[in-house]
Amino acid sequence: MNDRRRALSDTIAAAGKIILGKERQIRLALACLLARGHLLIEDLPGVGKTTLAHTLAQLLGLDFARIQFTSDLLPADIVGVSIYDRERAAFRFLPGPVFAQVVLADEINRATPKTQSALLEAMEERQVTAEGETRRLPEPFFVIATQNPSHQIGTFALPESQLDRFLMRIELGYPDRDAERALLAGGNTRERLETLPATFAPTDLQPLQQAVAGVHVAPALIDYVQALVDGTRQDPAFVHGLSPRAALALLAAARAWAFIDGRDLVLPEDVQAVLPSVAAHRLSRLQGNGHASADDIAAIVRRTPLP
Repeated sequence: MNDRRRALSDTIAAAGKIILGKERQIRLALACLLARGHLLIEDLPGVGKTTLAHTLAQLLGLDFARIQFTSDLLPADIVGVSIYDRERAAFRFLPGPVFAQVVLADEINRATPKTQSALLEAMEERQVTAEGETRRLPEPFFVIATQNPSHQIGTFALPESQLDRFLMRIELGYPDRDAERALLAGGNTRERLETLPATFAPTDLQPLQQAVAGVHVAPALIDYVQALVDGTRQDPAFVHGLSPRAALALLAAARAWAFIDGRDLVLPEDVQAVLPSVAAHRLSRLQGNGHASADDIAAIVRRTPLP
């Protein structure tokens, strides 16, 4: 297990050579995968959202498929279709790109709600139903969706039910001056990505996910998570607070964060580290159309006593 933990550190370091100056976001994305969740990256075009998804798949040795979401994309384009095979005189199912270990749903909010919903069953049940038959998806199965800010033209806001399927939402933001200078001087990122060696074998990931699920959570830590969740429910700034599913997501993410840090138990600092990414997209503000900000989450943390 120590070798695999070292491989996690190597993965973060290698990804940091492609996505410059974004170690925290890389760690959050990796924690999301280890917690068996799905990741939503919301930011402006051109800041590295697609590159981050491709980098993780390459380093972890996983099958990768990219789906470019557009307004004319249909659910069958994601799930797959049945075609008539003349030689066999029978219909044959052609799997869609969702049958990959890492699926990049690029610019997911450019597609219509009907098409967006084609991912709901896959993300929640890790299976798809097509042509009346249910088919299992590969393991591990990790969806990374990117979306442009909602004020941009040609976007359809994700409904709350679909936002809740994402364990985490992160933003990359602009690189700092030094990182951007290194990016400009470093040549073609795409070429470096294609030659990036894998730090894991695909079979290594599931044992790691099982180990993360076994990271110890003390009763006092569960009390702390409940207090944070209850704080969102009592806050008059939000339409509604965090659900029990969100509380489970928070614990899973905190376990993964602790594991990446090399610990077998969760500390309050682990919960605080992942809370903004787990909670903000699940909390709708009562005033205006936005979701909770980092300042909103920080205020909840300040009001909640440590265990």
